[in-house]
Amino acid sequence: MRPVPRPARTSLTVLALLAAVCALLVGGAGSAFAHASLSGSDPADSTVLKEAPRQVTLTFTESVTFSEDSVRVLSPENQRVNPAPAQHADGKSNTARVQLSDELPRGTYTVAWRVVSADGHPISGAFVFSVGKPSETAAVVPDGSSDDSAVGRLYALIRYLAYSGLALLVGAAAFVVVCLPAAGGVRPVRRLLAAGWAVLVVSTVALLLLRGPYETAGRLTSVFDLAQLGRTVVGRPGTALVVRLVLLAAAAVLLKRCAVRLRGRDEGQGEGHDVGAGSPDLGRRLHWTGAALALGLAFTWAAAEHASAGIQVPLAVPVAVLHLLAMGVWLGGLITLVIVLRSHGTAGRTVPADAVSRFSTMAFAAVAVLVGTGVYQSWRQVGSWEALTTTSYGRTLLVKVAVVVVVLWVASFSRRWTARLLHEAAPAAETRTVPEPERVKVTVGAPDVPAATDGGGAPDAPGGGEVRGAAGPPSPDADVHRRAHQRGLRRTVAVEAALGVVVLAMSTLLTGTQPSRAAGESAAAAAAAAQEPQAKVATVPFDMGTAGHQGAVQITLAPGRVGENTVEAVVFSADGGLATVPELRLTLTQEALGIGPIDAKLKNQKGFWAVYDLQLPMPGEWTLNITVRTSEIDQVTVRGSVNIAPLPRRPAV
Repeated sequence: MRPVPRPARTSLTVLALLAAVCALLVGGAGSAFAHASLSGSDPADSTVLKEAPRQVTLTFTESVTFSEDSVRVLSPENQRVNPAPAQHADGKSNTARVQLSDELPRGTYTVAWRVVSADGHPISGAFVFSVGKPSETAAVVPDGSSDDSAVGRLYALIRYLAYSGLALLVGAAAFVVVCLPAAGGVRPVRRLLAAGWAVLVVSTVALLLLRGPYETAGRLTSVFDLAQLGRTVVGRPGTALVVRLVLLAAAAVLLKRCAVRLRGRDEGQGEGHDVGAGSPDLGRRLHWTGAALALGLAFTWAAAEHASAGIQVPLAVPVAVLHLLAMGVWLGGLITLVIVLRSHGTAGRTVPADAVSRFSTMAFAAVAVLVGTGVYQSWRQVGSWEALTTTSYGRTLLVKVAVVVVVLWVASFSRRWTARLLHEAAPAAETRTVPEPERVKVTVGAPDVPAATDGGGAPDAPGGGEVRGAAGPPSPDADVHRRAHQRGLRRTVAVEAALGVVVLAMSTLLTGTQPSRAAGESAAAAAAAAQEPQAKVATVPFDMGTAGHQGAVQITLAPGRVGENTVEAVVFSADGGLATVPELRLTLTQEALGIGPIDAKLKNQKGFWAVYDLQLPMPGEWTLNITVRTSEIDQVTVRGSVNIAPLPRRPAV
């Protein structure tokens, strides 16, 4: 008699090891990035400029893509003042720049932006700047999230259906191939495979049509805009959806070939054959083709969502593929097992115990892969214990983990029912030894000797005695116990599958939520921008050429850090009023590094001097060499200094 397995002890050991790994990974995590966020802009938010800028530049934490209306600059009268669509600044994929119209009136301007981050999720926002002085009115732009719109909610629902279709298709196929090949001949299982394929096809087409309005915050009716659909197809998310449809077409051909083979088998055995009576040989080539299609389908998700952006992309993408496939094998397999148990329980038949055992082993392996890959993805997207309770992503992840723990607890009961089924299926019939044949001397021509009988009864069976291992029909009690165990297994598996659907819903919600790391980085960037001065000002006195008369030059550099800066210079007279000078020159030198002098090339702006594209390559203290010509023959050169800040840095990885 076989000993009863103890899955509970094994499960607790595995969970303890995974918890230790989770503590090490999350506790010592560095930075990662997903879901882009705005890290800076020129002009900066809420700044007041003396003169209208020529362009507006936005910088993000990761690469972004945009459409024609991704960046709009609106005047105080709500008129658009950027005639051309946004372009990447200097070829940098994490920037967006628009050119502005000439001669902008004074007042407050609103910059509304909406771009698509590298992981395929649209993000949006707005900020303001003023020319001359803030105006009493400004353009108003919607500040709601894209996911709160009708298109956003519908897109999230269909994305959940797509995950469900993948789980049904992959899980049912894995159950048939690995656990019980004869289940492919069961009509409910065939319908489940067809339903999974159909749901995935319909949801993929719907996602492809909705992708354009989802990215641009358009109306639901714009799904029929062919020009917008063309732009969607050439983008990375759209390309992934098209590839998914091609793979599903190939999967349809494969399922059709399998159905033809199974139909021929059914015609030979009849509709009422037992699920365990024989296994259809679908061929290794079909098995490997199906595995390749499953990998390809999972890759269409991984290549266009969170795994495709941030750190360790070459590792994150295959991990995401394994996570999706393990989810499908586990959840879809559970649903398939429930259907097989229910259909055969109704018909008064039992499912072979070894098939249930194979599924138990496969499901345990799938859950182990789910937990392992989930730990890595959590480390990559969360990054700290604090983020688990302070961000939406972290709180959603905690709920998902809690549901997974309940699922594992229910699964332990399923494994106990499986162990009991295996125990009942163990051979218990008594065996008898077959005696060795005995040589007997027989005289040729003598009469035949009658076969020996037992007390005058019938002769013994050929070969004498009972064959080893032969067993009679199962006893009624054993059959009753086996059916009771399968009913218990069906109930626990049904509960496990229902909880798995909840886990799938939480996973879908996480894919549309900004990861904790990105949220923390965005908040840190906003705090740093609020604390950092928006400009550096240096006031340098100079002799105006008359005894007792000393003026001053005020130099303003915005934003006063490495990169492109706006320089404005104003000359004040001895009494503090504005002074007009015929010429003003400015050069900057980084004496510690031997850089410069860099000529600012100031231009007279009728009352002050300015330049809007001065590039400063290095941070540190820069020396200002200012030459002021006060008359046709008089000029003076003075020196000052200004401290240029470095670019804002991301936390170390």
